[in-house]
Amino acid sequence: MTLPGEPTIEKRIIYRSQPFGFDTAVLAGILSAARRNNPRYGITGALICRHDVYLQLIEGPAESIDALYAVIEGDDRHFDVRLLLSEAVGERLFPAWSMLDDTAPSLFWSAGDVAAGALEAASPEELRAPFIRLSAAHPG
Repeated sequence: MTLPGEPTIEKRIIYRSQPFGFDTAVLAGILSAARRNNPRYGITGALICRHDVYLQLIEGPAESIDALYAVIEGDDRHFDVRLLLSEAVGERLFPAWSMLDDTAPSLFWSAGDVAAGALEAASPEELRAPFIRLSAAHPG
């Protein structure tokens, strides 16, 4: 139980997937659904996307994050979904964003690096880095 004034511990995950038929209409649908649904479950986050990869950070109550990730795993707009990081956090990176989108200027890895498994080999700090930079650029 959280006492008044005590920070709330929440969950953050970062996952990667490959877009299935990436185009602006598919991306717009994903973002629209996230922006409509995430606030009711207390979820915030950011999606870094380009033709070869979605890299997403979502944060919020653990039960909500687990339920959303299960939905993502079954979503036919993604394939090869892989959980890269799961951690308890006391402070959100994107508290004002139901879902911020970034079309990859924040991504540090090339398409070749991604194909070779760089995201799976990245440290937690390396995985967080593009999102930290993105959150600083878009404080909300």
